[in-house]
Amino acid sequence: MSSAKVVSVSRNERHGFTKDAVPFVRLIAGEGVEGDAHLGATTQHLYLKRKNPLLPNLCQVHLLGQEMLEELAGKGFELQPGQLGENVLTRGIELLTLPVGTRLHLGDEAVIELTGLRTPCSQVDAYREGLQQHLWGARDAKGKRTRRAGVMSVVLHGGTVATGDAIRVAFPALPHRALGPV
Repeated sequence: MSSAKVVSVSRNERHGFTKDAVPFVRLIAGEGVEGDAHLGATTQHLYLKRKNPLLPNLCQVHLLGQEMLEELAGKGFELQPGQLGENVLTRGIELLTLPVGTRLHLGDEAVIELTGLRTPCSQVDAYREGLQQHLWGARDAKGKRTRRAGVMSVVLHGGTVATGDAIRVAFPALPHRALGPV
Protein backbone atom coordinates (compact mmCIF):
# COMPACT_ATOMS: atom_id res chain seq x y z
CA MET A 1 0.00 0.00 0.00
CA SER A 2 3.04 2.26 -0.18
CA SER A 3 1.86 3.65 -3.50
CA ALA A 4 -1.60 4.63 -2.24
CA LYS A 5 -2.52 8.19 -3.14
CA VAL A 6 -5.30 10.75 -3.31
CA VAL A 7 -6.69 10.97 -6.85
CA SER A 8 -9.21 13.73 -6.22
CA VAL A 9 -10.93 15.65 -3.42
CA SER A 10 -14.50 16.99 -3.45
CA ARG A 11 -17.01 18.90 -1.36
CA ASN A 12 -20.47 20.42 -1.61
CA GLU A 13 -21.76 23.11 0.73
CA ARG A 14 -25.32 21.94 0.09
CA HIS A 15 -26.89 18.58 0.79
CA GLY A 16 -27.09 16.64 -2.44
CA PHE A 17 -25.85 13.45 -3.96
CA THR A 18 -22.79 14.70 -5.82
CA LYS A 19 -19.85 16.82 -4.73
CA ASP A 20 -17.67 19.19 -6.74
CA ALA A 21 -14.04 18.25 -7.35
CA VAL A 22 -11.66 20.93 -6.05
CA PRO A 23 -7.84 21.20 -5.96
CA PHE A 24 -7.70 20.68 -2.18
CA VAL A 25 -9.89 20.39 0.92
CA ARG A 26 -9.21 21.32 4.52
CA LEU A 27 -10.12 18.70 7.11
CA ILE A 28 -11.17 19.92 10.55
CA ALA A 29 -10.57 17.64 13.54
CA GLY A 30 -13.80 16.17 14.92
CA GLU A 31 -15.95 17.77 12.22
CA GLY A 32 -15.02 16.84 8.66
CA VAL A 33 -14.46 18.73 5.41
CA GLU A 34 -14.53 22.51 5.64
CA GLY A 35 -17.21 23.89 3.31
CA ASP A 36 -19.07 20.57 3.04
CA ALA A 37 -22.71 20.07 4.07
CA HIS A 38 -21.72 17.09 6.23
CA LEU A 39 -19.35 19.15 8.41
CA GLY A 40 -20.15 18.82 12.10
CA ALA A 41 -19.47 16.93 15.30
CA THR A 42 -23.03 15.57 15.31
CA THR A 43 -24.71 13.78 12.42
CA GLN A 44 -25.41 15.87 9.34
CA HIS A 45 -27.06 13.07 7.38
CA LEU A 46 -30.56 14.50 6.94
CA TYR A 47 -32.44 11.25 7.63
CA LEU A 48 -30.43 10.46 10.77
CA LYS A 49 -30.55 14.06 11.94
CA ARG A 50 -34.37 14.01 11.88
CA LYS A 51 -34.35 10.86 14.04
CA ASN A 52 -31.73 12.07 16.53
CA PRO A 53 -29.75 15.28 15.90
CA LEU A 54 -27.37 14.48 18.78
CA LEU A 55 -25.89 11.33 17.22
CA PRO A 56 -22.12 11.59 16.72
CA ASN A 57 -21.08 12.24 13.13
CA LEU A 58 -19.33 9.02 12.07
CA CYS A 59 -19.57 10.05 8.41
CA GLN A 60 -17.39 13.16 8.36
CA VAL A 61 -15.29 12.09 5.35
CA HIS A 62 -16.41 9.64 2.64
CA LEU A 63 -13.69 7.78 0.72
CA LEU A 64 -14.04 5.77 -2.48
CA GLY A 65 -11.49 3.96 -4.63
CA GLN A 66 -10.79 5.06 -8.20
CA GLU A 67 -10.81 1.35 -9.00
CA MET A 68 -14.58 1.32 -8.32
CA LEU A 69 -15.14 4.14 -10.83
CA GLU A 70 -13.15 2.16 -13.40
CA GLU A 71 -15.20 -0.97 -12.69
CA LEU A 72 -18.43 0.99 -13.08
CA ALA A 73 -17.18 2.54 -16.34
CA GLY A 74 -16.78 -1.01 -17.66
CA LYS A 75 -20.47 -1.51 -16.92
CA GLY A 76 -21.52 1.62 -18.80
CA PHE A 77 -21.50 4.15 -15.93
CA GLU A 78 -18.98 6.87 -16.74
CA LEU A 79 -18.56 8.81 -13.50
CA GLN A 80 -16.30 11.72 -12.61
CA PRO A 81 -14.67 12.32 -9.22
CA GLY A 82 -17.25 13.45 -6.65
CA GLN A 83 -20.25 12.11 -8.54
CA LEU A 84 -20.81 9.31 -6.01
CA GLY A 85 -20.64 11.83 -3.17
CA GLU A 86 -17.13 10.98 -2.01
CA ASN A 87 -14.86 13.57 -0.44
CA VAL A 88 -11.64 11.67 -1.18
CA LEU A 89 -11.07 9.46 -4.22
CA THR A 90 -8.14 7.10 -3.66
CA ARG A 91 -5.96 4.77 -5.71
CA GLY A 92 -3.88 1.81 -4.62
CA ILE A 93 -5.66 0.93 -1.40
CA GLU A 94 -8.39 -1.65 -0.84
CA LEU A 95 -10.58 0.51 1.38
CA LEU A 96 -13.38 -2.02 1.83
CA THR A 97 -11.03 -4.61 3.36
CA LEU A 98 -9.57 -2.37 6.05
CA PRO A 99 -10.68 -2.89 9.66
CA VAL A 100 -12.59 -0.45 11.87
CA GLY A 101 -10.18 1.99 13.48
CA THR A 102 -7.67 2.00 10.63
CA ARG A 103 -6.01 5.39 10.45
CA LEU A 104 -5.20 6.93 7.11
CA HIS A 105 -2.59 9.66 7.00
CA LEU A 106 -3.53 11.87 4.05
CA GLY A 107 -0.68 14.07 2.89
CA ASP A 108 1.58 15.67 5.49
CA GLU A 109 -0.97 16.63 8.15
CA ALA A 110 -4.41 15.08 8.08
CA VAL A 111 -5.29 11.84 9.86
CA ILE A 112 -8.69 10.15 9.60
CA GLU A 113 -10.03 6.99 11.25
CA LEU A 114 -12.34 4.57 9.46
CA THR A 115 -15.73 4.08 11.12
CA GLY A 116 -17.69 1.95 8.65
CA LEU A 117 -19.11 1.28 5.22
CA ARG A 118 -21.36 3.58 3.23
CA THR A 119 -24.73 2.08 2.39
CA PRO A 120 -25.71 2.58 -1.27
CA CYS A 121 -29.09 4.26 -0.85
CA SER A 122 -31.90 4.89 -3.33
CA GLN A 123 -30.40 8.28 -4.21
CA VAL A 124 -27.84 6.36 -6.28
CA ASP A 125 -30.54 5.18 -8.70
CA ALA A 126 -32.17 8.61 -8.66
CA TYR A 127 -28.82 9.93 -9.90
CA ARG A 128 -28.19 7.16 -12.47
CA GLU A 129 -30.83 4.49 -12.97
CA GLY A 130 -29.49 0.97 -12.43
CA LEU A 131 -26.29 2.12 -10.71
CA GLN A 132 -27.24 1.15 -7.15
CA GLN A 133 -27.21 -2.60 -7.85
CA HIS A 134 -23.51 -2.38 -8.80
CA LEU A 135 -22.63 -0.86 -5.43
CA TRP A 136 -23.92 -3.92 -3.61
CA GLY A 137 -21.84 -7.07 -3.49
CA ALA A 138 -22.61 -10.73 -3.00
CA ARG A 139 -24.57 -12.03 -0.03
CA ASP A 140 -22.60 -13.37 2.90
CA ALA A 141 -23.31 -16.56 4.88
CA LYS A 142 -26.06 -14.74 6.81
CA GLY A 143 -27.74 -13.54 3.61
CA LYS A 144 -26.64 -9.91 4.01
CA ARG A 145 -25.30 -8.12 0.96
CA THR A 146 -21.90 -6.51 1.18
CA ARG A 147 -21.60 -2.77 0.67
CA ARG A 148 -19.23 -1.46 -2.01
CA ALA A 149 -20.01 2.28 -2.00
CA GLY A 150 -16.91 3.33 -0.08
CA VAL A 151 -15.97 3.90 3.54
CA MET A 152 -16.74 6.56 6.11
CA SER A 153 -14.39 8.14 8.61
CA VAL A 154 -13.87 10.80 11.25
CA VAL A 155 -11.10 13.40 11.31
CA LEU A 156 -8.58 12.90 14.11
CA HIS A 157 -6.07 15.53 13.00
CA GLY A 158 -6.95 18.30 10.59
CA GLY A 159 -4.99 19.55 7.63
CA THR A 160 -5.02 20.18 3.93
CA VAL A 161 -5.53 17.25 1.55
CA ALA A 162 -4.86 17.68 -2.15
CA THR A 163 -4.86 15.66 -5.35
CA GLY A 164 -1.66 13.62 -5.54
CA ASP A 165 -1.07 13.41 -1.80
CA ALA A 166 0.31 10.14 -0.47
CA ILE A 167 -1.80 7.94 1.81
CA ARG A 168 -0.16 6.02 4.65
CA VAL A 169 -2.09 3.26 6.43
CA ALA A 170 -1.83 2.57 10.18
CA PHE A 171 -3.71 -0.51 11.36
CA PRO A 172 -5.41 -0.65 14.77
CA ALA A 173 -4.35 -3.10 17.46
CA LEU A 174 -5.46 -6.71 17.10
CA PRO A 175 -7.99 -8.20 17.03
CA HIS A 176 -9.29 -6.42 13.95
CA ARG A 177 -13.03 -5.93 13.38
CA ALA A 178 -14.45 -5.77 9.87
CA LEU A 179 -16.14 -2.55 8.79
CA GLY A 180 -19.91 -2.60 9.06
CA PRO A 181 -22.57 -0.12 7.95
CA VAL A 182 -22.71 3.33 9.57
